[in-house]
Amino acid sequence: MFVVTSAGMAIVFCVITMLGWGSWANTQKLAGRDKWPFPLYYWDYALGIFALGLVSMLTLGGIGSVQNLKQAAPNALSKAFLSGAIFNASNILLVVAIDGAGMAVAFPVGVGLALVIGTLASYIETPKGNPTLLFAGVALVVCAMIFSALAYRRLPRTQGAGWARGVAFAIIAGLLMGFFYPQLAATISPAFQSNPIELGLLTPYTALFLFGAGLLVSNLLVNTLFMRAASVTFADYFRGTLRLHSLGFAGGLIWMVALTTNILASGVAGPAVSYALGQGATLVAAVWGVFIWKEFQMAPKGTGKLIAAMFAGYGCGLILIGMATF
Repeated sequence: MFVVTSAGMAIVFCVITMLGWGSWANTQKLAGRDKWPFPLYYWDYALGIFALGLVSMLTLGGIGSVQNLKQAAPNALSKAFLSGAIFNASNILLVVAIDGAGMAVAFPVGVGLALVIGTLASYIETPKGNPTLLFAGVALVVCAMIFSALAYRRLPRTQGAGWARGVAFAIIAGLLMGFFYPQLAATISPAFQSNPIELGLLTPYTALFLFGAGLLVSNLLVNTLFMRAASVTFADYFRGTLRLHSLGFAGGLIWMVALTTNILASGVAGPAVSYALGQGATLVAAVWGVFIWKEFQMAPKGTGKLIAAMFAGYGCGLILIGMATF
């Protein structure tokens, strides 16, 4: 079974998480340009997550992870499955928020809130890492999140249409998303580098497979409801082009690679530090939103100062969180 064994490798894996979690939504933005409704996009996204979880367990996880499905405690198995369902509901709401408020505000508000909840809950569960540096870094990220929201409010109303709805969905998404990671991490043996099966808990790869299964199964209910709200059908889904289906599937793969590297890094860095550093994805998403998607090109003078403060807050916060690992 492949595992992370050094702090340096853990930091690299957290950076991969940051890039993946901050970039996957670009696939949804690209699909949206072709008038592909997000509930249809999301089916392929969910399939991508499940597929990578399954393949990772069968390859990187080795025979031990497959056996772990039969030998782990039922409570651990069910909690890992439920964490996928919780994340699924929160992530669909985040996609709705991106539609309404853009990447530059939906990610900082939703994921920023999840960062605070998830980091605190993870640290209480597994108090690993320097708490002073960790929570000082989290506080700076929260400040950056506020600056992002303030900057977006300065956009003309024609550009900010749906802003209030988008922010509301981002807040709800963040509240839910903050609890999926601590629950998932709690099912994984702290000693997974050696012999987790004896502990009745899960290997990282078993947990990730169950997470993906929980997400996909819950999608049958949650996303079907969103499809009805968007007035789209399964017939519409099957009429989609190969390009549109590929974008959704790629988005799921990107996100799941990021979660996998984050969970593996947590064995060295601790779940709280690993999750907090990985949620530097908010900075990556803001870069995409500001510089690539030009979400602030119609903003009035003075907005640049708020954007600069946002980037400074993220940058300094992530440095402190990274230092908490050592």
